[in-house]
Amino acid sequence: MFKIALSTSSDSGKPPISREYRLLGGIAALILISLLSSSGGAPVQHTISNCWEGLIWGIADPVIGLNRLAGIVAIGLLSAKFAGGIWIIGSFLLAAFCGQLIHLCQLNVPGAEIVLAICTIVFGVILVLPTPNSRLACIIISAISAIAGLSQGYVDSQAILGAETLTLVVYIAGVTLTQTVIVMSARKVGTIISKAAINQMFPKTIRWIGLTFCAIGIVFLGNAVI
Repeated sequence: MFKIALSTSSDSGKPPISREYRLLGGIAALILISLLSSSGGAPVQHTISNCWEGLIWGIADPVIGLNRLAGIVAIGLLSAKFAGGIWIIGSFLLAAFCGQLIHLCQLNVPGAEIVLAICTIVFGVILVLPTPNSRLACIIISAISAIAGLSQGYVDSQAILGAETLTLVVYIAGVTLTQTVIVMSARKVGTIISKAAINQMFPKTIRWIGLTFCAIGIVFLGNAVI
């Protein structure tokens, strides 16, 4: 009986796929929240006056901004395709921090929203098209990620201009935490998908996600230009 139980629990050697569904479901839930926030008139443009507001909005801003969320998820998925993909993530996070500092220092970066929308479109195209796993491709995507991070950090910091130093620190910590959790979760999804090559569902899902990101970027680009 004990042997039978063991053989049954092995499920005929089939690899578990529940993790893929959980992570994809979590990312889909964040995108849904972002869509509802955008369509429901959530106060995306806001000011922060104390540490509590800095913490709450720092955690929320990368999620409620659909264009920003799409870019973060795309970077995580793309990073899983390269051996040095962690540099793609690192360049984005570091550049986002620098973008916040640039805005706080009252330096003007014109067209940050437009650049961010264009980067989202580029990420979507790269997800749809086959990308060679080469060092050059990784460097190029890292550079695009840095540009996206710089633009995103600059846009994020609009809410904390004039706030006290402690509030600034709390807000930036909240934004960085949320960005890191989302991008690493997306990277994990991409890693699982690349390993599960026998299941053709997930590569197709990635292509659909890429097309979705292209559409999101086009919509936000139109809004930014107008």
